[in-house]
Amino acid sequence: MCGIAGYYSQTPRPADPALLARMGRAIAHRGPDDAGSALFDRAGLHNQRLSIIDVAAGHQPMYSDDGQICVVQNGEIFNYVELTDELKTAGVHCRTVSDTEVILRLYELQGISFVSRLNGMFAIAIYDQRINALWLVRDRLGVKPLFYHYDGCRLLFASEIKALLSAGVSPLPDLESIHLFLTFNFVPPPATAFEGIRHLPPGMLMRCDPSGTKLERWWDLAAQHSADIQPKKAEDELLGLMADAVRIRMRSDVPFGAFLSGGLDSSSVVGLMAQNSECPVDTFSIGFEDPKYDETPFAEAAAVRFHTRHHSERVASNLLDFWPLATYFCDQPHGDVSFLPTYALAKNAARSVKVVLTGDGGDELFAGYDKYVNFFRQPGMADLSDKKFSEAYTRSLYLFDETQRNSIYGPALTAAASRADPIELAGGWLEQVRHQDRINQVLYLDTMLLLPGNNLVKPDRMGMAVSLEARTPLLDYRIVELSARIPGTAKLSNGVTKYIFKNAVATLLGPELVGREKAMFTVPISQWLSAEFRPVAIELLLGKRAANRGLFRMEKIREILTQHLEGTQNHTRQVRALIALELWFRIFIDRATQAAPQWIDVLQPAP
Repeated sequence: MCGIAGYYSQTPRPADPALLARMGRAIAHRGPDDAGSALFDRAGLHNQRLSIIDVAAGHQPMYSDDGQICVVQNGEIFNYVELTDELKTAGVHCRTVSDTEVILRLYELQGISFVSRLNGMFAIAIYDQRINALWLVRDRLGVKPLFYHYDGCRLLFASEIKALLSAGVSPLPDLESIHLFLTFNFVPPPATAFEGIRHLPPGMLMRCDPSGTKLERWWDLAAQHSADIQPKKAEDELLGLMADAVRIRMRSDVPFGAFLSGGLDSSSVVGLMAQNSECPVDTFSIGFEDPKYDETPFAEAAAVRFHTRHHSERVASNLLDFWPLATYFCDQPHGDVSFLPTYALAKNAARSVKVVLTGDGGDELFAGYDKYVNFFRQPGMADLSDKKFSEAYTRSLYLFDETQRNSIYGPALTAAASRADPIELAGGWLEQVRHQDRINQVLYLDTMLLLPGNNLVKPDRMGMAVSLEARTPLLDYRIVELSARIPGTAKLSNGVTKYIFKNAVATLLGPELVGREKAMFTVPISQWLSAEFRPVAIELLLGKRAANRGLFRMEKIREILTQHLEGTQNHTRQVRALIALELWFRIFIDRATQAAPQWIDVLQPAP
């Protein structure tokens, strides 16, 4: 696990080591163990290393024997052992046991098509001086981030946006993306909240050469087709792939453990880890005083079942102290406050281990959210045309619906909204999988938007904030492709979520864990907003700084906040998203601080 950064110029120019150093410092938390840069007449590559595999010899950047090819990567290639053996068979000798060298040697042998051989989470930069080209590659599901800015002559890239800002990219808000954030509760990739900064989409690669830049898709989940599969055969195949995905993600030269909520996904991962480990697995959970939000009894039950060495921590409302910090590490606004307990959980785990396995991805692949039940049980849903179905599902995702947006938007946001249609955005994704049944269509949309836009941001940024690597075995591409071949009715069956997944892990988990009600990993934000956090919420949303932005009709924002604080309406999701947006503006646009901020930094009066 690392952070990468760099640049490519279409024409030769003097090397810029100071630029790489600034970009590296901005993401040093991603890799505090080691750092290295490579400089060429057109390109510069930098790596901040969190040493996990081949700690002694895995230094980056890594060069070909003739020095013409240079590689940096962020992430891990989990099948590097098998790939190393294949390289040996082909007569290629690796000097290290690093997964980064496997990337280098495969590229030398096969060219850029080698990426289809990788099973992992990765963002890779390869500079090939022989052809004056830079390749940027992102993993299939977007587990690892990669952002870029291209001005028509020079391309800058980095694992986090703050490194691009440190390189001189102006921090200007993209109002169309702000509109999409207020629609979906996150900024859907490849857009970002910053003007001129893009997110390389999952499963895509970019070639940069003297003629310009070119994007190409190297993996396409939409190419999968569901088919009639015998349930028992599908369950056995799924469990077998899960076991192997967990096994190869336990490859580490440093201590590792797992996040454990006691839910279906994390418990399954831990159970499979226990089967592959001779020693007790270290597991980590957090809980709350309010039993409505506290999952620790389930986590402890799973820990007992799998004989783990369990570390549990109880947190209180001071979790809100992390909100500016979480926003800083995310680079973008996110209305999902589960980032806060994820940060606390990662911070707790980082005291004991350097790597954790998580259960992320299972709900999007196998229909684990109640929203799927609620949506498909609506009368007449099966009779809708493709267009009406697409519109209906997209609207079901809205944070602020059209009427609410029209009432709160100021003129600039209203104009931006006319140029960015959420229904058109979602419909473009759904159109690619019309060959799938409708359950699989909405799962595909969430896999392509919600996962890389929000749910995978959480473990990556919150883990990296404390230099902790998070691995997601349920997003092994073999499991993802299998899930797309399983009919939707085997996942959401007669109102039962994750039906086939539950059957597959039933023996592993036992009835208590399989049968537990789905819970969301979140915090009692509504109570906190109405109590000790109330003055802060008022200042952030109704203060002079927010008013001066001109984004909203302030009387409508006051109405929403007042209704929520007085308990006449529950606007929790809307209020927390508006707070997240104002925090983002103060940290990145106002530049309240150049480092990880505290509340004192963002609550300064308007200049």
